[in-house]
Amino acid sequence: MKNTTFINDNFLLQSNVAETLYHQFAKDLPIIDYHNHLSPKMISEDQPIKNITAAWLDGDHYKWRAMRANGVDEIFITGDKTSQKEKFLKWAETVPYTLRNPLFHWTHLELKRYFNIDDILQSSTAEEVYEKANFVLQDKTPAQLLEQMNVEVICTTDDPTDSLEHHKIIAKKGFFTRVLPTFRPDKLLLIKEDNYIDYLQKLATKVGFSITNLSDLLNAIKNRVDFFETLGCRVSDYGLEQIYAGDFTDEEADEVLKKRLSKIDISEDEAILFASCVLFKLCKMYYAKGWIQQFHLGALRNNNSKLLNQIGLDAGVDSIGDFTQAKPMSTLFNKLDAENSLSKTITYNLNPALNEVFATMMGNYSESGVPGKMQWGSGWWFLDQKDGMEKQLNTLSNMGLLSRFVGMLTDSRSFLSFPRHEYFRRILCNLIAEDVKQGLVPNDIEFLGKMIQDICYYNAVNYFKFDLEQ
Repeated sequence: MKNTTFINDNFLLQSNVAETLYHQFAKDLPIIDYHNHLSPKMISEDQPIKNITAAWLDGDHYKWRAMRANGVDEIFITGDKTSQKEKFLKWAETVPYTLRNPLFHWTHLELKRYFNIDDILQSSTAEEVYEKANFVLQDKTPAQLLEQMNVEVICTTDDPTDSLEHHKIIAKKGFFTRVLPTFRPDKLLLIKEDNYIDYLQKLATKVGFSITNLSDLLNAIKNRVDFFETLGCRVSDYGLEQIYAGDFTDEEADEVLKKRLSKIDISEDEAILFASCVLFKLCKMYYAKGWIQQFHLGALRNNNSKLLNQIGLDAGVDSIGDFTQAKPMSTLFNKLDAENSLSKTITYNLNPALNEVFATMMGNYSESGVPGKMQWGSGWWFLDQKDGMEKQLNTLSNMGLLSRFVGMLTDSRSFLSFPRHEYFRRILCNLIAEDVKQGLVPNDIEFLGKMIQDICYYNAVNYFKFDLEQ
């Protein structure tokens, strides 16, 4: 495969209007990445990653899936008896076969932006790319990589029992990028999980009192919410198959919890009742704090039990699920809204068949004086590629207000993933430019440029209201 330098200045921009919108209005804006899975520990330690395999392949289930689909042996993907270089060479061998998969675009965008490498990654270029990338990385810390991409804020994903010690260190170091925690309480809801009692014991240790009933649990959760707030947390998140919104009373939920703590088996209905109660109470706590709540819904996880047992969670064996979403969303949001306790909310769906379901649901609960309060979020996971982004943008345009959209995020574990914002911005600018070409919107560059800037940056600034002062 020849080097065509296809990642050029006008990559994805198919008209003069698209080029103008991107280069004059979108390109140089800072990045607010309000949901990702980056390691606060790596940022706080402030040490170079040194090896592109660690930066690119460790924990990246997108690449793992592609390598497996290409027939690569697992020892070169997640094995611990092969060298970093051997793993990289197997990834390089796979890259040409990812043509038309977003990984092909992301890979070469990242090579260009971080390492100024124009070569198409493949077996014949792998050795040279590996050495050049590692040479650059040996002097680049995660914080420097974030600053290089003009990342103003990132929100990591953190368990309620996390000490947030690394966030404390980061705050003292005064990096260019503000690193804030996100409250991710999924484990509090999933009462039937084998380790649930152990998890509550860990939570009890953190808060300094025993958890023997629902009141204790809610007090412990409130304690952790308060603690997260002291470190700048303004965002919560869930990664659920679907929202829990069954009928409950506090007394019923208390009884279920006591049964579980007594190691008595509980039914599926009891588990849903309990999760519905805890989720509702959490949402009310967020509203009292002025936090934003996010719901990532619809992943069917851990489909391959062999790889799950071999590797553990996030092994790259998840897929799109076909869960019912509309009714539980409506039930929860309506109940919160009726009690004047519905926070700013972002939902993300993994099943594209439900795009219109999610887009229209978020239009049901607007609030005077709060533009864009209820957001249908950007294309997520299997949908954060060109086709998925365009479908999300078009559906949002048809069903809501694209101009109020808070834009893109990486949802990534890699410090080299931030060109995904560039990818989104180019797609957005090209989409709007195509409307100009077809006479669907006015050819008013200043007007359109302001909308582009709002979607790419300013809407997120106004929506999340992060304290950007160090």
